[in-house]
Amino acid sequence: MAGRIALIEAGGTKFVVGVGDASRQILARTRIDTTRPGETIAATIDWLGAQGDDYSAVGIASFGPLDLDPASPSWGHIRRTVKPHWSGADIAGPLGRALGCPVAINTDVNGAALAESMWGAGAGMESVLYLTVGTGIGGGAVVDGRLIHGVSHPEMGHIRMPRHPGDPGFAGNCPFHGDCLEGLAAGPSIKARWGASLSELPADHAGHGIIAWYLAQAAATFQAIFEPARIILGGGVMATPGLIERVRAEARTASNGYFSGDPEMVIVPPGLGDDTGLLGALALTLVDGHLRRVASG
Repeated sequence: MAGRIALIEAGGTKFVVGVGDASRQILARTRIDTTRPGETIAATIDWLGAQGDDYSAVGIASFGPLDLDPASPSWGHIRRTVKPHWSGADIAGPLGRALGCPVAINTDVNGAALAESMWGAGAGMESVLYLTVGTGIGGGAVVDGRLIHGVSHPEMGHIRMPRHPGDPGFAGNCPFHGDCLEGLAAGPSIKARWGASLSELPADHAGHGIIAWYLAQAAATFQAIFEPARIILGGGVMATPGLIERVRAEARTASNGYFSGDPEMVIVPPGLGDDTGLLGALALTLVDGHLRRVASG
């Protein structure tokens, strides 16, 4: 991919917008608050336009769920979401038309999974899973350089979970599924139970062990499905000191020696740091099959 590439990490609270190139250089970047779709996307287009008009592609790594069916008339739109005003919003269309170039769009976690498999903590591995644990929980998986897709993208945060013995009374915080993985272990569910983020709880608080246990159960589930060589855990909740070590210890117990690999080597933090989102958007434009032109209407 020659030339400059417009990069958008579209999040529920902010859009991180940048200009990059195929050499992985981020040439410029800014932050735009996520408000209503028309306002946020217009501000994104204005900023990108101020950086020049010679874009060869647009890469979008977005919060979801997304319609990613190439045959669908709503390809590139947000599907039903708890984010006010964004259900049905078209992200890909306005950006592709305004910048006059093809668009690659996928979920933020799929973008991060692809970038981490190409350049980060999963580089050189044939199978990589990226799981983000923050305001929500989402996951993406790459096998032999390709993202795993079905009719749409995976929704790994919505797998059903066993209940921790010390957590029987919490109904779960997911508005769709109650006590799925996201409903039990994402940031809002932690605050709903204990009134604070995980990092704000005392080091000896039972919440640390409970959240680690849920994440370890998820890791064991994903190992059973496709045995990834790396399970990369990112997101704001994973910044809690000591959490990844707890997850590894609980995963060792959960697997009971059945799955391949030492949790110390399999379960790892991201390797790309703060650039994971924009590099995820970039990676989507560089892998065959993701770019497409939007309709002119």
